[in-house]
Order: sequence, then structure tokens, then C-alpha cells
Amino acid sequence: MTEGRWHGIDHLGIAVADLAAAKDVFTRLLGFRVVEEEEVREQKVRVVKLATGNADLELLESTDPDGPIGRFVAKRGPGIHHVTLRVKDVAATLRELEAAGIKLIDREPRIGAGGKRIAFLHPQSTAGILIELCEEAEEG
Repeated sequence: MTEGRWHGIDHLGIAVADLAAAKDVFTRLLGFRVVEEEEVREQKVRVVKLATGNADLELLESTDPDGPIGRFVAKRGPGIHHVTLRVKDVAATLRELEAAGIKLIDREPRIGAGGKRIAFLHPQSTAGILIELCEEAEEG
């Protein structure tokens, strides 16, 4: 794995029980700016993305108690859910990491919030931390 593969932290995913209340805290009280709001049906989640400077924050509210965020909040309460790292090519990075012995949740990239290609690494292989890979947008 080359050091050049990693292109920084894209965002921190924060699981919340009440999206409206969390959005209010981060915007009105802390002054962050909303850059995107959407529902990602496949992941059973509503997302509010906040600009913070170098890396964004994603507030994540479950649309289904049995979805990943719903189960996370029920078990652990609100808090940091995952760290997302920017990479040039998600598919190539997955192949390289799997060959190096990293356990994958996603063997192929899928579409996540903002239409970005993403994939998750299993926390069993990443010191207990859920890591998402996010493909950098093509420069146009």
C-alpha cells in the first residue's frame, strides 16, 4: 500500500437520534454551514452534511430502527459512527487492502451520500473503527 493512496479525511459520520435537534446545535449554536441534505434509502438514513473546513461532518439519522444507524444508536447511543478517508480509486484500494489481509464489508464500491462511490472496511481489521472509503471526484 503506497502512502500516496490516501488523500485525507473526507468526513466524520455522526449518528444522531434527532436530526433536527443535532442540525440546530451544529448550525445555530456552533455556526457550521449546511452544504447538503438528502435521504439515502439504500442505507436507511437521512444525512445533513456540514462544512467545517478541511473535513466535513455528516449527521446521520436512521429512517428504520433496523438500519445500520438505527441499530448503532440503539446499542451505543449517538456519537461518531465512522471515519471516511478519501482515495483516488475505491475499487483498486479495496483489492489492495483485501490482498493485505483487511476484512471488507463491501467487496465492490456502492453509491453513498452525494452520489459518491464508497465502501466500508470491517472494524475487526481496523482497530475497532468503522472506516469508509470515498472516491475523490474527478477534476473537471
